Amino acid sequence: MNHVYIPAGYRPTLDAYDTQRAIAYIKETFQDEFSRALHLKRVSAPLFVTEGSGLNDNLNGYERPVSFDIPAVGAQAQVVHSLAKWKRLALKRYNFGVGGGLYTDMNAIRRDERLDNIHSIYVDQWDWEKVITRETRNLDYLKLIVRSIVRAICNTNDRLHVRFPQLETALSPEVSFITAQELEDLYPELTPPERERAYVKEHPTACILQIGGKLRSGKPHDGRAPDYDDWSLNCDIFFWDEVLDRQLEISSMGIRVDAASLDYQLKESGCEDRRNLPFHKMLLADELPLTIGGGIGQSRLSMLMLGCAHIGEVQSSVWDEEMLSVCRAAGIPLL
Repeated sequence: MNHVYIPAGYRPTLDAYDTQRAIAYIKETFQDEFSRALHLKRVSAPLFVTEGSGLNDNLNGYERPVSFDIPAVGAQAQVVHSLAKWKRLALKRYNFGVGGGLYTDMNAIRRDERLDNIHSIYVDQWDWEKVITRETRNLDYLKLIVRSIVRAICNTNDRLHVRFPQLETALSPEVSFITAQELEDLYPELTPPERERAYVKEHPTACILQIGGKLRSGKPHDGRAPDYDDWSLNCDIFFWDEVLDRQLEISSMGIRVDAASLDYQLKESGCEDRRNLPFHKMLLADELPLTIGGGIGQSRLSMLMLGCAHIGEVQSSVWDEEMLSVCRAAGIPLL
């Protein structure tokens, strides 16, 4: 059962044509701000990878990838869920040095996604990855990068308001950091999404750290694959969405696993079989660079800045008839 929330009295701020112009401006401006802030170079990336490469991201572990056979190659391919692993391998192949990095457009199909105002089966984001040193594998460096990303987002929003002064979204560059365990301790009676909402409502730009491992309650705050982020050095970035009256996750990111943390997380998650995959063998042998990276949602960033009530206002996807009907009656124009 899919769900849609209709904000009382909602009307789009921009018409259809200006919305398209604004989306293009957001993407162009943010890429400029973001790549300069993190010293990233743009590269091309795959839409799919071979099943046996170990490069696809299994997200929370239950999502099924879109698979198809390639007779000319004699292999089974999967549409990527994310490029978390591919990017790290690309940094090695392209000979990026410490301090350098890449970013790319990532387009994916997540067939098992539950559809609502902020979730679609079509995913579009900027994926990025940057080479770091052993000395910068720490929370202070992670927070430094988070603040740089947030500044790039806020600068983009400020520039957008100059081009489209009728827009009203206000974003704060002041980031409030909290760990998943601290969040559980603060709101022990709430579910993880409810904790996020309560905290981000009080702290409109927030970053939740250390997601993936079990908390004192015996449950993780949220699922994380064991083979890309180090669960002690990762985070999600949120902004408060006034239109939807809820938290909006804009980025999931983190310092990536090294050999030791990969070994631990494969054991902890019961994924020991992955040790024999090519990517994992390289990681366990310390043959890949130490990196930090993540993804930043393009459509989510656009809907936040434009004050949209539904992600379908800024991207073209597929929706069930009930959602189409409800949005049409409420004056929410889905592309």
